[in-house]
Amino acid sequence: MEDLLKVGVITTTHGIRGEVKVYPTTDADRFLDLEYVLLDTGREKRKLEIENVKYFKNLVILKFRGIDNINDIEMYKKRELWIPREEAQELEEDEYYIADLIGMDVVLEDGSKFGTLKDVMETGANDVYVVEDAMNTSITGRAITKGLLTLEAVNIRDYAFNKHQKVDDYTYGGGAGMLMQAEPVYLAYEAIANRTAKKPRVVYLTPQGQVFNQAMAREMAQEEDLVFLCGHYEGIDERVLEEIVTDYVSIGDYVLTGGELPAMVMMDSISRMVPGVLNNQESGETESFAGNLLEYPQYSRPEEWHGKKVPEVLMSGHHANIEKWRREQSIYRTAKRRPDLLKKADLTNKEWNYVRQLRKQWKEEEEQIK
Repeated sequence: MEDLLKVGVITTTHGIRGEVKVYPTTDADRFLDLEYVLLDTGREKRKLEIENVKYFKNLVILKFRGIDNINDIEMYKKRELWIPREEAQELEEDEYYIADLIGMDVVLEDGSKFGTLKDVMETGANDVYVVEDAMNTSITGRAITKGLLTLEAVNIRDYAFNKHQKVDDYTYGGGAGMLMQAEPVYLAYEAIANRTAKKPRVVYLTPQGQVFNQAMAREMAQEEDLVFLCGHYEGIDERVLEEIVTDYVSIGDYVLTGGELPAMVMMDSISRMVPGVLNNQESGETESFAGNLLEYPQYSRPEEWHGKKVPEVLMSGHHANIEKWRREQSIYRTAKRRPDLLKKADLTNKEWNYVRQLRKQWKEEEEQIK
């Protein structure tokens, strides 16, 4: 249970006498009963006594005792305001603070776990519950449990200081669709940069980017921190992209509703390259696209199925012959299914001769069919 509860965020200053506009994350009239708040300065929680409370549209205007000049408070724009739990209002039966729900399991009617509650977005008309689940299963889930990976979903709407926390608007010059605004995106980025104490690598998921591949997964796995920026609608204001994005990446030449699915695809692929995530480190080095070759065919029990037998070499126990067969099969499969990859593959002269023989053979077979 949290010892502190967030009650608002300072959006900007108001006038020159030290007043601030606050976006409330609790009932706005609660500020009339509060004697003080705790300002998160980034280094400490500073106690500020409330001297006066006013309201402007959906914002609260606060005046703190002892702060009488804009210069004394301007540096704290976008900072959060908190109160100790003991200062919070008593709840009725079956009422809960959102902060106490975050991190709880979300279960279905049959009792099975659906996911973990990550956030609750208050839109005005109804609350939207953000449930985190997809990356907490299978290989990535085990890696997160072991502490090899950490994952955090940052809701850009938390940095939109308007009544309904809208992050989109119409585009200049006209055109269909809405565009994500620069300021909420930048503030979310700034919050991450402040926590990591450095400018993080930001990957923007867009069909206009370089197509993601295994080499990129291996390279990105070396990063200590990665931020995946997921667009929506018609995209994101170009100005903030120019300021914060380091990589423009696509997962293919097609368009999706948003960047969340591509981000999950990339995270799954990249996480497999992190040391210790796979039980057998070799499996990450020998599967498809390692060395720009597709993976060789694999077989399991039974030895014969539907009249098809496992290749004898795989049951011979002769490791050198098995490795030779697997290498040949990888080259064969790549030449057949993804010949474009061979341009970057590291093949010997003998292996290139093998590829040329295969191509000649396939061409002759095609001519016979005609």
